[in-house]
Amino acid sequence: MNAQVKLGRLAGISIGLHYSWFIIAFLIALSLAQHFRTVAPQWSSGSVWLAAIVTSILFFLALLLHELAHSLLAKARGLRVRAITLFALGGVSQIESEAPDAKSEFWIAIAGPITSVVIGLLLLGGARLSGWLPGTEAATPVTSVMVWLGYINVMLAIFNMIPGYPLDGGRVLRAVIWWITGDAGRSTRASAGVGQVVAFLFILSGLFRFFVGAGFGGLWLAFIGWFLLDASRASYVQVELLAGLRNRKVSDFMDRDCPTVPSHLSLQDFVDHFMLRTGRRCFLVVQNDRVTGLITPQEVTKVDRASWSQTSVQSAMRPVTQLQTVVPDTPVVQALEIMSREDINQLPVISDGRLAGVISRSHVLSFLKTRAELHLNS
Repeated sequence: MNAQVKLGRLAGISIGLHYSWFIIAFLIALSLAQHFRTVAPQWSSGSVWLAAIVTSILFFLALLLHELAHSLLAKARGLRVRAITLFALGGVSQIESEAPDAKSEFWIAIAGPITSVVIGLLLLGGARLSGWLPGTEAATPVTSVMVWLGYINVMLAIFNMIPGYPLDGGRVLRAVIWWITGDAGRSTRASAGVGQVVAFLFILSGLFRFFVGAGFGGLWLAFIGWFLLDASRASYVQVELLAGLRNRKVSDFMDRDCPTVPSHLSLQDFVDHFMLRTGRRCFLVVQNDRVTGLITPQEVTKVDRASWSQTSVQSAMRPVTQLQTVVPDTPVVQALEIMSREDINQLPVISDGRLAGVISRSHVLSFLKTRAELHLNS
């Protein structure tokens, strides 16, 4: 889930919005305006819309704090967090690697719901101090905003604790099963299975409510169920793929026969006579028998095509000083994490200070495809 709008960085974590956020923010503001008109008909139109807009913004701020709690706990446990993205169904923390143990998984997962409960109780407590009584309507717009946000944060925590992976409750369930069995893969399969059952129940309940007159609310519930079903299936596939890479090293996948290209060659000649003719995608750039960089389609396409004949390979390549490298004994999962983090498709493999080969995502994907065709489970 990539962000289209970057808001900045917080605690070293990039914060952004997916385009779908704007749609749901608009719908929430409309819904809140109708809610405030109903509970406080004496308010002016300006007060209603101001309360609705402020409440919707604060709601998404609370979602951001929920996700930030996950991310900060993950960083405290030694995991790298790339970004937090808010989208139509809430937020997602892009944690680049799995928790190292069941205890870390448990605390990272439960940090978000705990944060939402604390926010909710503080807001309800503030409303209570202002004179509001549970079961009654708030007397002022400020109190109404606090009451709505208080209840919605508590409800958000309860919803997220439903034991359906990848909801927080599903991740807590995964941590518990992991702690009991000692098997991370088995725990993910079990929690993903429970997540699919929960998703089907959401879908059936939503469709039933729609056909008995609940309207959009029923369809929304069914849509959430469909999203959870898709996410739980994706989680299951991910754990199966990781199982296929378990205990595999970079040396099992790397290409030891690395093609080279002279640094003075033009990009046009490189594309015509090397890349298109051989079908290879990754070339080492050499100058005076020394490797100076790496060039792939990713670097070529950054140069305007009209300039290819006047641009040398050396000008377009990624210099060796800027390259991330791995050693042959590096776990292949770790190499994939580096490629994902750096947004690259290949990594040079260095052994005893010399280039031993190159590993690419395509090498790993080819292995996984062959493994799937042979119906191998581990």
